[in-house]
Amino acid sequence: MNTVDTAEGGQVSLSADDGRTRPVSGPGAGPWRRGPILTAGALLLGLLLLLHGSIPDWAGLGSLTETFLPWFGLFVPVLLAGALWRRSATAGIALLLPAVAWVGLFGGLLHDKSHRGGDLTVVSHNVDAANRDPAGTARDLAVSGADLLALEELTDQARGTYENELTTAYPYHAVEGTVGLWSKLPLSDTRPVDVQPGTAGPLDPFRALRTTVSTEKGPLAVYVVHLGSVRVMPRGGYWTNTRDAGAAKLTEAVAADRSERALVLGDFNGTMDDRAFDGLASQLRSAQDVAGSGFGFSWPAAFPMVRIDQILVRGVEPRSAWLLPATGSDHRPVAARISW
Repeated sequence: MNTVDTAEGGQVSLSADDGRTRPVSGPGAGPWRRGPILTAGALLLGLLLLLHGSIPDWAGLGSLTETFLPWFGLFVPVLLAGALWRRSATAGIALLLPAVAWVGLFGGLLHDKSHRGGDLTVVSHNVDAANRDPAGTARDLAVSGADLLALEELTDQARGTYENELTTAYPYHAVEGTVGLWSKLPLSDTRPVDVQPGTAGPLDPFRALRTTVSTEKGPLAVYVVHLGSVRVMPRGGYWTNTRDAGAAKLTEAVAADRSERALVLGDFNGTMDDRAFDGLASQLRSAQDVAGSGFGFSWPAAFPMVRIDQILVRGVEPRSAWLLPATGSDHRPVAARISW
């Protein structure tokens, strides 16, 4: 038996016995034999979504994949279009795997889970060290209605501006290093939290604090955090060492905190799908996941693609979560309403 190319681009087999031709692959093949590459792509996509936690974190590959994990769903309609164009039944069936896997991971984020009411409104915002209009950003945040306002990436030059602009709306505030909390309720027991990597120098500013907010329902522990940046290095891949070290220290601090009610607010430089935050996710709930609508992408502000700004809770109930309008920062502010 021999195969020859056809004018249509497929292949046929020539039988030495009867001279009849039989399709082998290509346009002349049946629907169950077309599109092997599409079928393989669909299966690989499904396995990636199901087993993303097993991807080795060599050069940060696992972390990078999980950071943009929701966007892998865009490959499903692309592969579906290819399967329809090739009229491949096997590819169409194989696509059920990534489609079901994606819905299982993120389908719950597609509907609005917010509810009315709540006792406290909290906002977290990385105000951007390069912000050219800190006064305007402060005024935008002051009219947000937040009872607690967490700011990250404060500079020595801009700190006074935020203090001046926010003092009327927020009579209480605490700042440690590059993070701060402005509050309508009294604060006490404020202290820095060490989330610096072991390579940090003694003069490096603190990037996290812990304070206690006095409420009518009792004390509320609040952490304001700005974890280390991540970088795409030409030779080192996706570099997350500083952030991951800070996440581990923050996880330990929260685990050791015996407060019944706690909030962790800030810029994590990573999404909650990232394996670096598994320890925090086991102790706290994301307000966006519980009571938000959609993915709540917060960065970059011009075209948000990931949610790296988080509001995590323990011992309180998120009622709603949303994004605030863009300010002069490269991040969008994130907000949530919580109840006791």
